[in-house]
Amino acid sequence: MIRALATIVSILATSAASECRHALALGLDVSGSVDSSEYRLQLGGLAGALRRPEIKQLFLSNTANPVQIAIYEWSEPGHQRLLLGWTAVQSDLDLERIATLLDHVKRSGAPQGTAVGSAMLFGAELLGQKPDCWKRTLDLSGDGKHNIGLHPRNAKQTLSDDGITINGLVIGADDPDIGSTRYVQVGELLAYFKAWVILGPGAFVEVALGFDDYEEAMTRKLIRELEGLTLSDAGQRPTKHQ
Repeated sequence: MIRALATIVSILATSAASECRHALALGLDVSGSVDSSEYRLQLGGLAGALRRPEIKQLFLSNTANPVQIAIYEWSEPGHQRLLLGWTAVQSDLDLERIATLLDHVKRSGAPQGTAVGSAMLFGAELLGQKPDCWKRTLDLSGDGKHNIGLHPRNAKQTLSDDGITINGLVIGADDPDIGSTRYVQVGELLAYFKAWVILGPGAFVEVALGFDDYEEAMTRKLIRELEGLTLSDAGQRPTKHQ
């Protein structure tokens, strides 16, 4: 299985000659607050979103200037795992290969802490590998606030002149028994991401009420991001980034 996954990654990571219209890095929270079933819901939710017809249509709307995607997991400082290196999406098959990879990823050991600031810097480093893409966006998913390492406000200050966008996807508590407290928790996390994490013109935070809502929330977020890049002319750089 490991050999098969490595082969898929190798195929996907082949560089494309086409000019990239959007570099999209996705950071997935695998800190101690995410249990094994939530881990699978998160990766499976992303895979499911990538298989949806409306998402495929947006990815493939301009294959001459493709979207490039990279995916990583994060927890404490220094603990980020790259699941998918930069991959140009130019066909249904490319999206299916990425989704299949996510379906088969096995969770690795990760520390318990939640280092949001470090996750932001790692994603920004990935985007730094794609300086010529028309737009560069980091999608950061998380179910909790920073509790170790660089505070996200400091990471945000560091990245403020990098020309990237950071959007968030906050994930609420899965336990329905906590009742209205669930909405308080996700509201606080939403406000936290808005204040300290998101960056750039038009940056936003999407909300999943729990990990079982992750696929729906990711779908909404991808639609908003992929629709947000308008072209002044087919095959030409846009004159305005949203």
